Amino acid sequence: MILLSEVNRQFQSLKPELVKQFEQLIDSGKYIMGNRVMVLEEALAKKTGALYAIGVANGTDALVLTLDAYGIGAGDEVITTPYTFFATAEAISRRGATPVFADVEPDTYNINPSHVEALITTKTKAILPVHLFGQPVEMDSLNQIAKKHGLVVIEDACQAFGATYKGKPVGSLGDAACFSFFPTKNLGTMGDGGMIVTSDPLLASQIRKLRHHGSRTKYYHDEIGYNSRLDELHAMILLTALERMDDWNAQRRALAQRYYAGLQQLSYLQLPVHSQDNNPVYHLFCLASNERDQVVASLRQADIQTGIYYPCPLHLQKAYEHLHYKKGDFPVAEQLASQLFAIPMNPFLKPSEQDQVIAALQSFPQL
Repeated sequence: MILLSEVNRQFQSLKPELVKQFEQLIDSGKYIMGNRVMVLEEALAKKTGALYAIGVANGTDALVLTLDAYGIGAGDEVITTPYTFFATAEAISRRGATPVFADVEPDTYNINPSHVEALITTKTKAILPVHLFGQPVEMDSLNQIAKKHGLVVIEDACQAFGATYKGKPVGSLGDAACFSFFPTKNLGTMGDGGMIVTSDPLLASQIRKLRHHGSRTKYYHDEIGYNSRLDELHAMILLTALERMDDWNAQRRALAQRYYAGLQQLSYLQLPVHSQDNNPVYHLFCLASNERDQVVASLRQADIQTGIYYPCPLHLQKAYEHLHYKKGDFPVAEQLASQLFAIPMNPFLKPSEQDQVIAALQSFPQL
């Protein structure tokens, strides 16, 4: 089976170095919030063009803590996309705020800035765009809207580490940004991990306090916080992976170009589109087709794994019935949910394996 993501190959490539470092980590006796976490925070702040980076337990916590640090809670509204992983809206709801959805663009799959401004009310406190599948959002328009209305912009960059918009890295495009280090992410660890980056010193200080039970001084707690700290083990893995990150993303881009070359003439497929302003990192490579179920079935027969991202948009999830959205409210998101599927994309995908994927898709109409 040709898999969507070969995380085992990725970590096997790091195995000799990780085993050596693991022995050093065991001997150190420091396993939580030690020197490796601080080194990683400094490295990721520099990499993203932010002044501060704060390691947390996972990408969802990164979103929750950022919203909390901005004081966003009950009675507030946050505008976001209905076409993303559930955690984006879940974090808003966990703070007691209400997610307000804006439809997405049919070619980039990202939130459509032209739909955002009309949704702003006196309750709106933030815009939370998602750089979906490693493709940066059109941020200039969103930032202009936010500035006009006094809103903060929080990037959900969990799928887009290393991507750039107009030459600037994601993470430096809003007031704060959140990353996930789930194993399948472009920069991932063998477990969970997350990071928040910002150039706001007050925000960074507040998040550092919140992640550690609302405490700056041991056993003294200023407020109710969280237990959301990044472990030394994951920091060790991420620092090792970070050294290969640019090469891995370059390989993803090269594979994407091979897919474009091999698939662009197939009329039954719609390929992802990105503007010249963007340099995406192809966390996933998704195609759209009116014949998705048949295509997925044919690829399965050819021992090629696919994935459906995402089969039910957020506004139609049972968890959000109380918001009273209905089918037809966000037609682009709903269409993508019925058409989109991912094909294998990872830096360890062999050219011969990718050729099999391309050949299977090229032969589909004749099956």
